[in-house]
Amino acid sequence: MAVTQFEPADARRCFPCWDEPACKATFKIALEVPSEVVALSNMPVVEEKLNGNIKTVHYQESPIMSTYLVAVAIGLFDYIEDLTSDGIKVRVYCQVSKANQGKFALDVAVKTLDLYKKYFAVPYSLPKLDMVAIPDFAAGAMENYGLVTYRETALLYDEKHSAASNKQTVATVVAHELAHQWFGNLVTMEWWTHLWLNEGFATWVSYLATDSLFPEWKIWTQFLDESTEGLRLDGLAESHPIEVEINHACEIDEIFDAISYRKGASVIRMLQSYLGPECFQRALASYIKKYACSNAKTEDLWAVLEDESGEPVSKLMNSWTKQKGYPVVTVRVKDQKLEFDQSQFLLSDSHGDGQWIVPITLCCCSYDARKNFLLQAKSESLDTREFLGCSISQGCLKETGAWIKINVDQTGFYRVKYDDELAGRLRYAIEAKFLSATDRFGILDDSYALCMACQQPLASLLSLMCAYREELEYTVLSNLITISYKIARIAADATPELLGYIEQFFINLFQYPAEKLGWDPKQGESHLDAMLRGELLAALVHFGHDIAQDEARRRFDVFLDDRHTALLSPDIRRVAYVAVMQNVSSSSRSGYESLLKIYRETDQSQEKTRILGSLASCPDPDIVLEVLNFVLSSEVRSQDAIFGVHVGTKGRETAWKWLKDNWDHISKTWGSGFLITQFVSAVVSPFSSYEKAKEVEDFFASRAKPSIARTLKQSLERVNINAKWVQSIQNERHLPDVVLELAYRKY
Repeated sequence: MAVTQFEPADARRCFPCWDEPACKATFKIALEVPSEVVALSNMPVVEEKLNGNIKTVHYQESPIMSTYLVAVAIGLFDYIEDLTSDGIKVRVYCQVSKANQGKFALDVAVKTLDLYKKYFAVPYSLPKLDMVAIPDFAAGAMENYGLVTYRETALLYDEKHSAASNKQTVATVVAHELAHQWFGNLVTMEWWTHLWLNEGFATWVSYLATDSLFPEWKIWTQFLDESTEGLRLDGLAESHPIEVEINHACEIDEIFDAISYRKGASVIRMLQSYLGPECFQRALASYIKKYACSNAKTEDLWAVLEDESGEPVSKLMNSWTKQKGYPVVTVRVKDQKLEFDQSQFLLSDSHGDGQWIVPITLCCCSYDARKNFLLQAKSESLDTREFLGCSISQGCLKETGAWIKINVDQTGFYRVKYDDELAGRLRYAIEAKFLSATDRFGILDDSYALCMACQQPLASLLSLMCAYREELEYTVLSNLITISYKIARIAADATPELLGYIEQFFINLFQYPAEKLGWDPKQGESHLDAMLRGELLAALVHFGHDIAQDEARRRFDVFLDDRHTALLSPDIRRVAYVAVMQNVSSSSRSGYESLLKIYRETDQSQEKTRILGSLASCPDPDIVLEVLNFVLSSEVRSQDAIFGVHVGTKGRETAWKWLKDNWDHISKTWGSGFLITQFVSAVVSPFSSYEKAKEVEDFFASRAKPSIARTLKQSLERVNINAKWVQSIQNERHLPDVVLELAYRKY
């Protein structure tokens, strides 16, 4: 198989061209290939000439487009096809014998093209759409005009071997890439500074499409994961603005990150929420029509949105796209008023000088009592009588149990810090089930970020987590689990004597929902329950729950004898694999060898990545080193190596030494794309000492190159943030009492 990947600036390696997005042209392509292969390009074939065992394939001339969207794919393919309502032929191409696994993506693509045609009020502009599954592909997927390429894990879905999370990934990635056929391909950013116009919008619109096709997935609640990833990265001093200055081609790869995709999508959602969905859709349709077949910059989109809405969109949004970071809004009750202050939020707890126009939404005691306003100054106050018909004082809050939630449904890209009284009331509202899932998620995530930034004690965060002891919503629990992993990693360095008690608290917290779900799928259960089961059981196994570990290994033993057993559904296979690896050591290797055997026997890409992601969870440093060397072997595809590099706390030093020993090879193999940045981030970021940060800095002083410069700075900043957090936890006098009380509390 041979496949092109020209974005951002590699078309120039294939043919002479002005390889910049604003230099659009039409393309008339001919390929000379072996006669037995299928040869695909952006446009349909118009003529094929055979000359012995070589054929020349001529393609229809393309519409005007940027060079980075030109594409060719050549190989031995099977395909399946379908038609949209207006006759566009859609095909999924994949390796021979895997065509059935393309059915789900094909169905999603056909429906999504029809949906986007209606939403953007502009039909799909090419006569065909091909989607190709590539076995080894650095990017997740690429939106080449009319010839979209994907990793197999992002396009193929197998009913028997794929997990529910894999199905969701396929749907959202297909919807994302097809959104680019309008946002990116038909209307293209003028320069890479405006990359977010492509990626932020495609990310946001993919949720719109997926929600329309699968409303039962509650995908907009899961959008909070996108926002959280954006907030995590943008809380670093070494972040960058959405509109980032690009001066050299080698700098482009590093901005395909959570700022361009996730913060970009989040500020779009914030703006849509502010302007209203109908107005926003009309403006997008006008923008697509106005700039079709040409290029646009951020200001062009704002101008169209301003014309349509009558709102000062440029003034509002420039503060979000032209400066890095975001605010934390501090809110307190004082003299029957709510006082709001904004300041730049930094995880390092240092002080930035950013200021934003913040769309504030709030509700009090009910989602019916709402208030919206723009916080434009550093500080403003709000008389609660204006929207409640009564005043709120601190005494009133205590007596009535009233609660106030800022950033309703988490539509705003900012953190909220409540005074102690307001925070206590929200904890009560969570326990009493008064709040939506999105707001429960937001309160938890903000509290976690404030704790990491040393603006709130860990004891306070753990007490808040108690309020979620009866939580059953997938997105909220998933974030609770993610946060618990991070706390345990930090606690291992800060208070190793308390780690066992903290892990016991997390076991107590997750047992209730885990027992509700059980190990086996139930007839007619929801897609979200299927995803949640795997995450909950994996958490119990990770934190050392004996019963869960024993059951996981029992089911794995059955699976070894019968790969079709119902005892180990795809949704819980990773649970079993992690449980097996936690029991592996240099003197007891059978579980490791069994997993390698499964890896070698399967041709399912999703199964291979599941296994790779589990292997390095072993606590034995010798086995961790074996795993790390294995991911560099020819048995692991280049695209997948990074999955095996995420080691546990006990493997950090092993991974760091391995990275240093193999840096020349890693740099040579992955150095020309963005994947090399993931090696740096995965190995460096988990450390939590100033000494280690200095050691990493010294190593890369003579090895840094422009393609990893930003990632290296961000990783080092994360290490310093962790180190400061460790020190803060060590200084918490009341933490041991709180942890011991929580560890022994029964739910």
